[in-house]
Amino acid sequence: MTVPTGRRERKKAATRQKIADAALRLFLERGYDAVGIREVAAEADVAVTTLFSHFASKEALVFEQDADFEQRLTRAVTDRAPDEPLVPALRREVRALVRHCTADGAAPIRHMIDASPALRKYEDSMRLRHAEALATAVSANPGLSRSATASRAIARFVVDAYALARDQAEPEAAVDEIFRMIEAAWEVTSADSGGTTAT
Repeated sequence: MTVPTGRRERKKAATRQKIADAALRLFLERGYDAVGIREVAAEADVAVTTLFSHFASKEALVFEQDADFEQRLTRAVTDRAPDEPLVPALRREVRALVRHCTADGAAPIRHMIDASPALRKYEDSMRLRHAEALATAVSANPGLSRSATASRAIARFVVDAYALARDQAEPEAAVDEIFRMIEAAWEVTSADSGGTTAT
């Protein structure tokens, strides 16, 4: 998670984390559908309005690190070394995200999401947002020289790679397998656009 700077920002981040922790605790104990927003606010000892100032919806409480994941993906594009190719940088970040989401203790949360149509729908919309943000970062990078369509397609592939690999018996091996295909697709777009294959 991005570490906030400044006392006010740290206090906001601590309140947000307290709310998310309380929500997850209640959801796992009693089931997502059985817990209401007011109960989460009471458990976190905050007002309902405070809860909604940090989280736009009940579903967002489950995906507390949504914005952080999106930033990590876009920074894999914007913060990589000048001579580092794009696809390996994205593969490294997706591997890290997959490790995080398959760590010990993550399974109950995954089962809760899989069992809830509302959470699955929210996760699908979240992935689309992440893909659009990633596509924007790729398109905006002058060294990558790809069309908007190619940038959006690669971004979708990368975000889907995370979702696919996470559910496999050997997630990191699955990331590598999927990224071999992504790299091939990226090279094809380079040839089509007249760009170089170094990026």
